[in-house]
Amino acid sequence: MSKPILVTGATGFLGLHVCEQLCDAGHTVRAIGRSEGDAVSALGIEYIQGSILEDDALAKAVAQCGAVFHLAGMVSRDPQDAPKMHAVHVEGTRRVIHAAAEAGVGKIVYASSSGTIACTKDRHTITDETNAYPMDLLGRWPYYETKVEAEKIALSLPSSLGIELVCINPSLILGPGDTWGSSTNDVLQLLKGKIPAVPPGGLSLVDVRDVASAALNALDRGRAGERYLLGAANWTLRTFIEQVGEIGNVRVPRIGVPGWLTVASAHLTEPVLRAIGQKPALDVPSAQMSRLYWYCDSSKAKTELGFCPRPPQQTLGDTIRDLRSRGLVT
Repeated sequence: MSKPILVTGATGFLGLHVCEQLCDAGHTVRAIGRSEGDAVSALGIEYIQGSILEDDALAKAVAQCGAVFHLAGMVSRDPQDAPKMHAVHVEGTRRVIHAAAEAGVGKIVYASSSGTIACTKDRHTITDETNAYPMDLLGRWPYYETKVEAEKIALSLPSSLGIELVCINPSLILGPGDTWGSSTNDVLQLLKGKIPAVPPGGLSLVDVRDVASAALNALDRGRAGERYLLGAANWTLRTFIEQVGEIGNVRVPRIGVPGWLTVASAHLTEPVLRAIGQKPALDVPSAQMSRLYWYCDSSKAKTELGFCPRPPQQTLGDTIRDLRSRGLVT
C-alpha cells in the first residue's frame, strides 16, 4: 500500500506488535496514542501523541491514509471506569470510522474481543462467529458491555459510509511486551502466588504475535462486515494454572473451589484490601468471570486469514520469560 497505514492505540500491547509487523512488511506507518511513543518512534514511525477523542489529533492522524488498524481500547474490570470505557470504545470507534470516511480511507481492521460472543455457562460449548451476544452474562461488566456496543457500530456503520471494515476478535492475548500489564496480569499473579485456589471456569488464549499477523492478513484477505475469532487453545482454568506452574517452575494452587465461593470471597476481601491501599489479586468481576467458559472456534480465521497460532505452551513460556526479564517477578 503506497499510502500510510494508521494504527490507533499504537503504544498498547497489540498495537506495538502490529506496528512492528507492518514495518517489517515494508509499509509506511503512522501511529496515534495517548501515552509517550518512544517505542513506536524507535521503529521510524510518525507518531502523533493524542487521543482518538480529540478531533484535531484524529484528523491529523488519519489524513491521506489508505487504511486504519483501529486497536485503541481500555482494559479494566473496575465498574468505576465505565464512563471512560464507553468514551474510548463506543464514541472512539464511531469517531474513527467517521474520520476515516472523511479522509477517504478504504479499509479498517478493527480489534474487538472474543468475549463479546464467546461466553457461556456450559463447559461443552465452543462459540463461533454465528453466536449472538450473550448480554444476559456480559451486561454486568462495563468492559464487555461497551465492547459489544462498539462492535455493533463497527459492523454496521462503515458500509453506509463507503468503507470496508473487518473485525478481529482475539481471546486472552499473551506473549512478550505487555508493558501495561493489561493482558498478562493473571499470569503475573500466579507467578507471585497470589491466586489461592482453582476457579471452575475456562478460558481461551492466543499469542500477541499471531494476532498481529492475523490483523495484517485481515487487511488483505478479510471480508468486509465479517468478524474472525482468534484463539489458540481452549483450556479449563485448572489446565491454565497447572501449565503456568509447570512452565514457570512455581508452586500453584491445586485445590478447586466452587464458583459461588470464589465470588463470595471476592466480595468479602476486595473492599478490605482496597481500603488499605492494596489491589486484590481476584476482584469481584474477575471472580464472576472465572465461573464461565470463554471457549472459541477459530476455524473461520484459519481458513480465510491463514491464522496459524503457535503452541500455547510456547506463548506461556515467552510470557513468563518476558515478565521475569523486566523484573516483575523472580
